[in-house]
Amino acid sequence: AVLDVRAACQDVTVTQELLQEGFHRDLLLKVELGVLGKDTGGCTVAARIHLPPGIYVDPYELASLQQQNLTKAVLIPDVIDVEAPEYLATDLPVLLYMEPDPGCSGCFRAALPVHGRYHRPAEDSEKALVVLKSPEVLVCCCDSGVSAECWKPAEVEAPCSGKTSSPCQWYSIMHKPVYEESILQVPVGLRQHSSLVCVVTLLVTVLCSSLILAAVCKYGHFS
Repeated sequence: AVLDVRAACQDVTVTQELLQEGFHRDLLLKVELGVLGKDTGGCTVAARIHLPPGIYVDPYELASLQQQNLTKAVLIPDVIDVEAPEYLATDLPVLLYMEPDPGCSGCFRAALPVHGRYHRPAEDSEKALVVLKSPEVLVCCCDSGVSAECWKPAEVEAPCSGKTSSPCQWYSIMHKPVYEESILQVPVGLRQHSSLVCVVTLLVTVLCSSLILAAVCKYGHFS
C-alpha cells in the first residue's frame, strides 16, 4: 500500500517553461495530476511560485490581464517596486491559479508574464543567470474534504478561486518536477563600457538641453 501511495505521488508531474527572450518573458506551467486527478472534483488547483530577486511580476499588467480573464494570481505582498534593481529586490511569492487543460484529463495549466530586473554590470559576461525553482502544487477544496496521503496542509492565506471570498484550507501535493529549476538569462552591461556609457549619456543630455533651450529662446514669449 505504501508503494502504491508513493507511485501515485510520483505520478504527479510539473512542467515549467520560460518563453521568449530578454527581459520580458512568459512563465508557462503545466500540472499533470495523473491518478490523483479524480480526487480534485470541486477543488481549485494552484501553483505557489517563489520568484527570486532577479524576476518580478508587474502588478499593473497583472490587474489588466485579470480584468480580461486571461490569468488570475495573488501577489504576496501586493506592493512591488518594479523599478528596483536585482541587488535591492527580495523574493516574491506568487499564487497562480490554474485552469483545467481541455486536451488532457487531470491536467491544469496557467501562464504568467514575468520580467527580469536590471543587474549590476559584469566583468566578462553579457548575461546574468537567474535560477527559478520548480513551484509547489496546491489544491483548495472548499466544498469537500481531502483524504489523500499525497496531500498535506499548507499555510496559504488566499481564497479558493470562484468559491468564496474568505480563505480556506489549502493542501500541498507531493510531486515530481520534470525539471528541478529553470534558468533565465538576463542581458547585463560590461564594466569596461562604463566610461563610454557615461560620456555618451552626458553628450546626449547636453545636446538635448541645448535644443530645448534654443527652442524656448526662439519660440518662447517673455513678458
